[in-house]
Amino acid sequence: MYTSQPKKNSILCILDILNKYTDADHPMSQKEIWKKLKSEYLMEVERKAVKRNLMNLEEFGYDIDYDESKPRVTYNKETGEYEENTTYTNFFIHHDFEESELRLLIDSIVFSDHIPQRDKMELIEKLEGLTSIYFKSRMKYVATAKSKSEATNKLFLTIDILDEAISKGKQVKFHYDEYKTDKKLHHRKTEDGKVREYIINPYQIAAKGGKYYLICNYDKYDDVANYRLDRISDIEILDTNAKPITSLPGLEHGFDLSKYMNEHIYMFADDTLRVKFIATKGVLNDIFDFFGKDADFSNETEDSVTVTVKISKQDMELWAMQFATEVTVIEPPELAEKCKNNILAAAERYKEMVK
Repeated sequence: MYTSQPKKNSILCILDILNKYTDADHPMSQKEIWKKLKSEYLMEVERKAVKRNLMNLEEFGYDIDYDESKPRVTYNKETGEYEENTTYTNFFIHHDFEESELRLLIDSIVFSDHIPQRDKMELIEKLEGLTSIYFKSRMKYVATAKSKSEATNKLFLTIDILDEAISKGKQVKFHYDEYKTDKKLHHRKTEDGKVREYIINPYQIAAKGGKYYLICNYDKYDDVANYRLDRISDIEILDTNAKPITSLPGLEHGFDLSKYMNEHIYMFADDTLRVKFIATKGVLNDIFDFFGKDADFSNETEDSVTVTVKISKQDMELWAMQFATEVTVIEPPELAEKCKNNILAAAERYKEMVK
């Protein structure tokens, strides 16, 4: 329940009512808005003031819709004249986000492994507040997947710091964590057992497969590297300027993020190469899911097709293993040999373990 509001705030209260209680399926009449002002905001105003404020809101630029009746002539006892009057009803506001758009945003949060469960619920609640209460009541039937991340706000702090560093063109330093068998994250260490410190030139933050990645350059080398944001800890912005991405070999003319993401489906950061493989037609949908329309097809038969893609070598090794019964890598020869050896090694392990 709200405390009593001064009448000068009536226009703000009416805007709040429209945002909270109306949409295209749930319009309100002037009388209903007037009653809501009285019952929820403890505000006594004249009925005419409701109409005046609604019209003012529309004049201010708010996207408010309503029904307008045909003008009718009535007699005004005060003036002694006949006047034309128009009735306005069924008011509702067009929200900034369509419900389908909010569902997409909420789904992206629900199925993100890197966002802690508590933070998922807070983000979803904020998104629900961008439209009427009726959307929230329907969303209660959506199950939220339990996050695999630790319950910490570290990820959001990392994003904020990286965003600042990228905008200012500064280096960052951090520790990079990995899981051990105790199910906890530990700082990655050097061969001599010391905690490893990373000094990085940050360029982009990208989402792939429900996880956030930092696309950057490890200052000791001259190539692009990727780091999971949920594995970064103790991050700090340094005073030193970041190395420009155009100074890296092969990126003199800039960095194409879309191309990079398409060629690194598992976010391995090694160089890309042109790969040719034969695939059964049963995995065509998977090929489009992973490679999009950049995949080229040739030598089509009734059951199979030859596919050519540009992809990271490590990404292709992993993808070929995932679809080993449907895909045969044929070029380049050294990659085909590596994929064959991977499959033979896997078969040998099963041979030894399963009798």
